[in-house]
Amino acid sequence: MTLLKVDNLGKSFGGVKAVDGISFELKAGELLALIGPNGAGKSTTFNMVNGQLKADQGSIVFDGHELVGQKPREIWRKGVGRTFQIAETFASLTVAENVQMAMLSHDGKLFSMWRRAADHKRDEALALLDQVGMKAQADRPCSELAYGDVKRVELAIAMANAPKLLLMDEPTAGMAPKERNSLMALTKELVVQRGLAVLFTEHSMDVVFAYADRMIVLARGRLIAQGKPLEIRDHPKVQEVYFGSGKTFEKIAEKAAEVNAAVGAIG
Repeated sequence: MTLLKVDNLGKSFGGVKAVDGISFELKAGELLALIGPNGAGKSTTFNMVNGQLKADQGSIVFDGHELVGQKPREIWRKGVGRTFQIAETFASLTVAENVQMAMLSHDGKLFSMWRRAADHKRDEALALLDQVGMKAQADRPCSELAYGDVKRVELAIAMANAPKLLLMDEPTAGMAPKERNSLMALTKELVVQRGLAVLFTEHSMDVVFAYADRMIVLARGRLIAQGKPLEIRDHPKVQEVYFGSGKTFEKIAEKAAEVNAAVGAIG
C-alpha cells in the first residue's frame, strides 16, 4: 500500500531551485533513505513533507490527504511523526514525562494547567519506552541521560501520536558506531512490528546500506536515481555525483553486510 506519494515537487529560493520536480513513493512497512551531497535538497524536501516549508509546485499526498499548504501541527495530527538531527527533549522533565507531554499535546490537553503530565497515560508512555528500551530509566531526568539514550527517548516521543509515517532527519548524527546500529536496528524493528513507513536522511552510508529497503538520491535539487541499495551502488550517475567510484560503494556495501550479520546474530 502506497502511504506517501510525492509528485513533481519543487521549491525555489530566489532564483535557485533547491528542489526541482522530484517524484517518489513510500509504502507502509518500508524504510526509504533520502541521500545526496550537501546542497542536494534533502532538508528542503523533508521540510516540505513536514509542512515547515510550502512547496512552490507539485503534490504531497499522505494516506489520501494532500499535505501541501497544511501546517506542521495539522500534518502531525494526521499521523506524521518526526525526529531531528539534534535530539529535542525537555531536559528538566523525566523520560516518562517527555513522552506524556507529547501525548497531552496529541489529545489536545497540553494547556490544561490543572493536569500534570505525570498523571496522563503513564501506562501507555511506559509501554512506548519499553519498546525503545528505556522503561527502566522512565523516572530519570533527560538531563542525566547519555546522548544515545536521549535519541531513544526522542523516538518514543515521535511515536506518541501513533504515526503511520516517521520522518527521521539524520537520526544517527553525533552517535558512536555501536549506538548508530542499535538505534537503526530498533527503528527497523518498529517498522516491521507496526507497519510504519520511514523516510530518513543519513550521512553514514554504512547505516543506509545496512537498513534501507530502498534509496532515492538527490543532486542539485533533482532526483538522479532510486532503487534498492545494490542498484544504487552500481548506478553510474550516483557513483559520479555522490561517491566518486564503484570501489567506494563496494567497501560500504561490505561493511553494511557485516553490520547486518552482527545484528542478526544479536537478534
